Amino acid sequence: MKDKIHPKYYEAKVRCNCGNEFVAGSTKEEITVEVCSKCHPFYTGSQKLLLEAGGRVEKFKKKYNM
Repeated sequence: MKDKIHPKYYEAKVRCNCGNEFVAGSTKEEITVEVCSKCHPFYTGSQKLLLEAGGRVEKFKKKYNM
């Protein structure tokens, strides 16, 4: 590899808005993110399920007297 053309590689501290911190490799020393795997709805299981679609059908039928 040639000298002085590649950026420095750091063990970066990644900080999430939820307070979670972990280490990852990066060209930056510190990284701030809004959502991580500890607070993302997909990974925590707090996402809305498709079962709520049944309520939408009921609401439609009620609205249009079907």
